[in-house]
Amino acid sequence: IASYGADTARWFMLSDSPPDRDVIWTAAGVEGAYRFVQRIWRLVSEAAPALKGAPPVAATEGEAAAISKAVHKTLKAVGEDIERLSFNKAVAHIYELTNELSGPLGAIESAPSGERSALREGIEVLVTMVAPMMPHLAEECWAAIGGVGLVAERAWPAFNPQLVVDDEVVLPVQINGKKRGDLTIRRDADQLAIQEAALALDFVQKALGGKPPRKVVVVPQRIVNVVA
Repeated sequence: IASYGADTARWFMLSDSPPDRDVIWTAAGVEGAYRFVQRIWRLVSEAAPALKGAPPVAATEGEAAAISKAVHKTLKAVGEDIERLSFNKAVAHIYELTNELSGPLGAIESAPSGERSALREGIEVLVTMVAPMMPHLAEECWAAIGGVGLVAERAWPAFNPQLVVDDEVVLPVQINGKKRGDLTIRRDADQLAIQEAALALDFVQKALGGKPPRKVVVVPQRIVNVVA
């Protein structure tokens, strides 16, 4: 604690093992936790001037929507992990979100207003999620972005159900019962659209050899089977 601080020690212990297993203390693990603490602070403090003037609003369309989707999916996952006391899984999800946000935050000065608002919300959610695990870092970050009061007094944010559902699904495509590839298509596509998209795939056309299929079986959101 004297060398790295209480937040680093707490973060390492929560990230290392599930609660039913003993923590194996390693210098490399603590160093990694300390680097993450510094990374969070660097991301927030450098982006803070641009974040202060932006309202925290989730985006539902455009490139900014990808940011908001990542934020709300992580918020949902971390909340569920904490309820199950799976703190190491919650930490892993927070690592993933930090990676997602780091690129857009690095270019925030040139970002449009909608993306800035999505990033502002993302940082507020990120800081709130790490607060139970790294309270000192969280309060410093909260103050840096101009947060009102203490983040410890803030209610746990609610995720938007519409932002945690993927717009697209990946369907395995079989030819005569054997998988040959995948089809990525909108989740709400009807059977005819799925069938047409599957038949347009290169490996399907090659297997058919210019002939029409004998049958195409579509199980929505599950699988496509082309009978040649």
